[in-house]
Amino acid sequence: MLADASRTIDFDAGQVVFRQDSPSAGLYLVASGEFMRKAERLNMRVTLGMARPGDLLELAATLGDGRHTYTLNAVSSGSLLLLPIDVLQRAFEGYPPLRMRLLEELAREVSRAYMSCSVCRATPARRRATAVRPH
Repeated sequence: MLADASRTIDFDAGQVVFRQDSPSAGLYLVASGEFMRKAERLNMRVTLGMARPGDLLELAATLGDGRHTYTLNAVSSGSLLLLPIDVLQRAFEGYPPLRMRLLEELAREVSRAYMSCSVCRATPARRRATAVRPH
């Protein structure tokens, strides 16, 4: 069912694939090329990183409210395989473990993002102990 409904979409470098907060068409798999994920959070633009061949995109939108959680731009020419949301919903109903597997992958994705943010944060400098002077 998913294989029959999936389709490949080609993009040129610089092209916007989708925008944050717009309705999601489904789950995307990067087939070729490089794509940049960016989001606006608390009135700040945040670069979320590159998406490369083999990466699943927008698990959160697919499993959540159906709205894109970030903007995706093509950095180079490339293509994405789209699994349409309506077909995914039918697949979830017909085979509930699929939804659970995707939720597990989303949890791993969130964990990886949290770990990379934790590593990237600047570590506060330690205070030097001041020598105690005898009176």
